Amino acid sequence: MESVKHIAEANIEHIDHLEANEATVAKYGERANNGVIIISLRYDKEAEFTGGKPLVDYVSERVKWPDNYGVARFVARYTIGADGSFQLGTILESTDYQLRKRVIRALQEMPKWHPATKQGKAVESEYVLAVQLPRGKAMPREPYIVIR
Repeated sequence: MESVKHIAEANIEHIDHLEANEATVAKYGERANNGVIIISLRYDKEAEFTGGKPLVDYVSERVKWPDNYGVARFVARYTIGADGSFQLGTILESTDYQLRKRVIRALQEMPKWHPATKQGKAVESEYVLAVQLPRGKAMPREPYIVIR
């Protein structure tokens, strides 16, 4: 392929580099004259949310977060099991306890997923969810101190 920009770094299992030689050119054709880079992905097909929209939209619609609560963010790792089950992993950031509780409740109520696959078999997969509410508003900057 011409570009790999669309591949998320987290989905790369490993990268191999084949030197440009007769065997490489024989196997991969003339385009292999400068060598070949083989990128092995963790999944052939990523897990698919069955809620009818992107996960962040699904969660944002279910979390009641009035504008007067201020801007808050929740970021966490999660795992989709080979059976399509959701498992919340490490919470990476939570700027508001109420938002945290509401997002976790919405995640617990969501439908099962279509699991990721590798070589035709369902496999466990990992992702990161970032929810910021109210949507479209920027997080306030952290205060900083200048000492002169």
